[in-house]
Amino acid sequence: MSEVLTLQIFLLCLSMVLCSHASSTLKHGHRRWPSLHGHHEKGKEGQVLHRSKRGWVWNQFFVIEEYTGPDPVLVGRLHSDVDSGDGKIRYILSGEGAGSIFVIDDKTGNIHAKKTLDREERAQYTLMAQAVDRETNKPLEPPSEFIVKVQDINDNPPEFLHGPYHAMVPEMSNVGTSVMQVTASDADDPTYGNSAKLVYSILEGQPYFSVEPQTGIIRTALPNMDREAKEEYNVVIQAKDMGGHMGGLSGTTKVTIKLTDVNDNPPKFPQSVYTMSISEASVPGEVVGRIKAKDPDLGENGLVSYRVLEGDGVEIFEVTTDSQTQEGVIKLRKHVDFETKKAYSLKVEAYNAYIDKRFDSWGPFRDTATVKIAIEDADEPPVFSSPRYSLEVQENAPAGTVVGRVHAKDTDSSNNPIKYTINQHTNLDRFFNIHPEEGIIKTTKPLDREAMAWHNITIIAEENQNTHQKASVHVSIKVLDVNDNAPEFAEQYEAFVCENSQPGKLIIIISAVDKDETANGPRFIFGLAQEVLNNPNFTLRDNRDNTAGIYVRRGGFSRQKDDIFYLPIEINDNGIPPLSSTNTLTVRVCGCDSDGTLQSCNAEPYVLPAGLSTGALIAILACIVILLVIVVLFVALRRQKKEPLIVFEEEDIRENIITYDDEGGGEEDTEAFDIATLQNPDGANGFLPRKDIKPEMQYPLRPGLRPVPNSVDVDDFIKTRISEADNDPTAPPYDSIQIYGYEGRGSVAGSLSSLESTTTDSDLDYDYLQNWGPRFKKLADLYGSKDTADNEDS
Repeated sequence: MSEVLTLQIFLLCLSMVLCSHASSTLKHGHRRWPSLHGHHEKGKEGQVLHRSKRGWVWNQFFVIEEYTGPDPVLVGRLHSDVDSGDGKIRYILSGEGAGSIFVIDDKTGNIHAKKTLDREERAQYTLMAQAVDRETNKPLEPPSEFIVKVQDINDNPPEFLHGPYHAMVPEMSNVGTSVMQVTASDADDPTYGNSAKLVYSILEGQPYFSVEPQTGIIRTALPNMDREAKEEYNVVIQAKDMGGHMGGLSGTTKVTIKLTDVNDNPPKFPQSVYTMSISEASVPGEVVGRIKAKDPDLGENGLVSYRVLEGDGVEIFEVTTDSQTQEGVIKLRKHVDFETKKAYSLKVEAYNAYIDKRFDSWGPFRDTATVKIAIEDADEPPVFSSPRYSLEVQENAPAGTVVGRVHAKDTDSSNNPIKYTINQHTNLDRFFNIHPEEGIIKTTKPLDREAMAWHNITIIAEENQNTHQKASVHVSIKVLDVNDNAPEFAEQYEAFVCENSQPGKLIIIISAVDKDETANGPRFIFGLAQEVLNNPNFTLRDNRDNTAGIYVRRGGFSRQKDDIFYLPIEINDNGIPPLSSTNTLTVRVCGCDSDGTLQSCNAEPYVLPAGLSTGALIAILACIVILLVIVVLFVALRRQKKEPLIVFEEEDIRENIITYDDEGGGEEDTEAFDIATLQNPDGANGFLPRKDIKPEMQYPLRPGLRPVPNSVDVDDFIKTRISEADNDPTAPPYDSIQIYGYEGRGSVAGSLSSLESTTTDSDLDYDYLQNWGPRFKKLADLYGSKDTADNEDS
């Protein structure tokens, strides 16, 4: 019992010592303030140290967070050495939280916290203390700064700030393979106690995964985890503070772990033998059938490739891999013939393209299957000897030129003859035809490469005995170029030359184009035309790069003399034989400034030395207006004047030429011309002489005129009559020319045409026509025979 008492006393003394030491360490210590009272101490090496007297002291200030007591918590006390306790000193507190969070008793210097503090929001506050005389308010001590620290308690659980987590780990991983690391954070003070000391543990996910308690690293815990068996796992990780001890706070997070695929499964055919069939009418490339080997792996680990290992159909069939469906596609490589061979056999292998060496010991990652293919008989259409034809023909070749030949045959045992035709939808211009039996293609007209360089036609071959069996082939015909197009300017050039240009100045660079191909086009050779080789104004220089420059040969151009020049340029191409053309370059003379900049290219008119004044222009306009008024009045007066419709007798109308486009309607036509104006005395008496017969002599011949015998030519007769009429003032105007487009009906004068005289009771004699010469022979025979016929009828 005494030993226990002795131990208790020892522990009490030890605790007092520790509390005293803790109190001394928690204090800021005695602040030493400058004072008039002090003493000197001699330091090392003779240095004098001034030691100030302590001004005031207080306890070290700490306040625990989350205090919820009924009274404000005492933080600490301020005390000055000059404070004798008589209440003459007033303590003042300022700084962070002074007055709102921290309050001070100005007499005792006790500081209280009147609000609950949270270390996670703010860990410390900086305050300023001062002692002043209560009456004079005079500072008794200099201001002193101190810190109030908020002491932590375990009031925050651990948190996973980045959760929930997702992780991946390859399937079949070894035990202990790192999956990922999770990290929790604790808002408590990590430097004070174990409030922020975390320990990790796994709540869900055993026995597949484990977690390291200190680091939070998740690792695999079982070997050979198979993705094909289970792909995804849900793991719950807990973080607990206080080092994991009882009473600590904890937090959890969810981790979704997905197994990624590795190539740990070989491909496998679901059956060992596949049977297929194909018609002998099938063409190479046609699909025979499909096979598929299953591989549960994913991505490139599940990619399966196929190949033919052996069999009698190795040369006839092939297998390819469909990258979308991972199927092996059996295709026909060559034509098959039922009459030759009726069945084929293939051994096909499926294998992984990507192999994981870690699983080589598991066995070969491949599998094989047998494919049997039966050939079906069919009535096949003709087959062309080539899948497409490419032919050539020279342009401008004459019609009937042979372009080439196509050939097709019937592969059936009957071997029916073939008939060839051209699909006219591909030969709309009918440039080609084909021999129906021989398949020879010929041109029907010359072809122009520049108009169409390629012709694409379709040839149809069909069996004569069975027109439903037909085949077609595409024929491309290239038109070969010949040099039939001369080069010409690349564009419509127009050059300009300054009036002050100096000899040798370049005014333009020209180039050329040729519609023919390169072999018959460039290089172009430029030169002036033969007729302007010695042109005094311009010269041409061939640059030998399919361009040429035009240079000024002389100076001193003038727009008043020549404002434009036309320069013929000859261009030769490189064809065989070469072609040339002459193109005209227009060169305009322009006015330029001293720097050679164009200003105007219009011809400048000559300017008169002086112009008309405004008064002169007004006088001229006034005269013109007066003349126009006089002309208008004269015309108006002439219109009011009534002129007689009948020409007076003294008016000479013998030389009048009257032209009628319409003869009028006789008496029924009130608008017809009044024939009385001719003053024909014969017409007034009702007798109208005919102008197409020889008129009788009514007046004696004038001296110097001799009668024309009946045997002379009618031209002389007409000239004689015209001369008599011109010299006889009393004779009617036989020389008048009257044109009647239409005679009309109902005229009292009757018809003036001699063509209708045969239908009237005419007693005219046409025998004189026989004497008019060979030109009137047909007319004489016509009227003479008619008269004879009439006499015979009578």
